[in-house]
Amino acid sequence: MNNTLKNVLPQEIEPFINENTPIIDIRREDEFETTGIIKGAHKLTFFNEYGQHDLEKWLKEFKEIVKNKKEKFILVCAHANRTKTVGDFLANKLSYENAYHLEGGMALWLAQNKEVVF
Repeated sequence: MNNTLKNVLPQEIEPFINENTPIIDIRREDEFETTGIIKGAHKLTFFNEYGQHDLEKWLKEFKEIVKNKKEKFILVCAHANRTKTVGDFLANKLSYENAYHLEGGMALWLAQNKEVVF
């Protein structure tokens, strides 16, 4: 079965939050400090400032948040480019069935004056 990464717009995120869907922010620490994060989001940096990553370490931490491949989760980054890459990998290669990412990323979230915490 082919799983696909699904988009969720900032204005569509409320029902996910209400059902405690994990929101996983994969940006870097300097980005969290600059723009804040969505309330309740897990900080789980994927790429460092050089574009490098430790997939094994990241997946170990990810699996502590997302317990099974049927569970919904939403990935967040700055502009939805990194989440597209990571989300497609999780959906297509690792068979996660309910992978979502925030369309437009934090840039769109902030443009719509949505709440962030620091």
